[in-house]
Amino acid sequence: MSLPNWARAHVSVPTDGSAARFSARIRERPEDFQVTEELGYEFTSDGEHDFLWIEKTGANTEWVSRQLARFAAVPARDVGYAGLKDRHAVTWQWFSVPRWHSPDWSLLDVEGVQIRDVQRHHKKLRRGAHRANHFRIVLRGDGLAEHASVLEQRVQVIREQGVPNYFGEQRFGRAGNNLELADVFASGKRLPRHKRSIAISTIRSFLFNEYLSARVEDATWTRLSAGDKANLDGTGSVFDVEQVDAALTRRCREMDVHPIGELVGDGSTFGPDDWLAALARARVAPGTRSLRLRVADLELVTADDEAVLSFKLTRGAFATSVLREIVATSTS
Repeated sequence: MSLPNWARAHVSVPTDGSAARFSARIRERPEDFQVTEELGYEFTSDGEHDFLWIEKTGANTEWVSRQLARFAAVPARDVGYAGLKDRHAVTWQWFSVPRWHSPDWSLLDVEGVQIRDVQRHHKKLRRGAHRANHFRIVLRGDGLAEHASVLEQRVQVIREQGVPNYFGEQRFGRAGNNLELADVFASGKRLPRHKRSIAISTIRSFLFNEYLSARVEDATWTRLSAGDKANLDGTGSVFDVEQVDAALTRRCREMDVHPIGELVGDGSTFGPDDWLAALARARVAPGTRSLRLRVADLELVTADDEAVLSFKLTRGAFATSVLREIVATSTS
């Protein structure tokens, strides 16, 4: 199964030909792509875990966690982080490390890693524990300033209606290679735990994107209909939509509530039979995900041959879902 070009109709681009898509380059240098994690809770200032606020450049999150574990003489599994951050970028995020051996963090010397703050807390940092990520992304392209008005139009559309909440292509591996792993998993072959997890995530993400793409194509990804499920913006609160009245229509228009799609699991019916059977064997419980992503604090500054985008996304969201609605991007 090959990786499709989901939602060929980019929802922020007018269909009357007045604003054709154009390309821009990203990640020409690490500082062109910056991500700052927002944790969202206070530290206890005591406890057995050091929380390290780390600035990393050109470094993989998992690699950094292993370096911290080695320095602190603790098992790598005991180092915590809330989420994976881009390698080809400058990012700021928290790591937790047990302080069993009272490491002196001022002595840490790891290329591309700077500790900017150290706090104490009583619990390990868990995956998905952060509230949001803040992005600053530089787009470069010849004559980009000439398109400033078009870019701003697209940004305004995104402010008003959000973007389709696709899983980014990085979820599926280089050239979609994780789809092959999904097929191996579906065949019944035993996989190491981490590869099994990747295969399950790939199946669920791919099928969610397929469903969302169909909703984009028929222009229902921002609207609620009787029989849908919906969630409250920024929460996991899900409810059934029995009927759509004026108040619910207004709340959906204001992005207080969103239609949701299923993350398939045991008992699901949307998707290839072999994939669904594999999820059933693994007893993966179905889940949900919003079809729409609200993009907070979205700003655009254009000058000469570059444009700078800044915005905030909730955890689990992909910056590529925003970028694809503004320009076609390529890396240098």
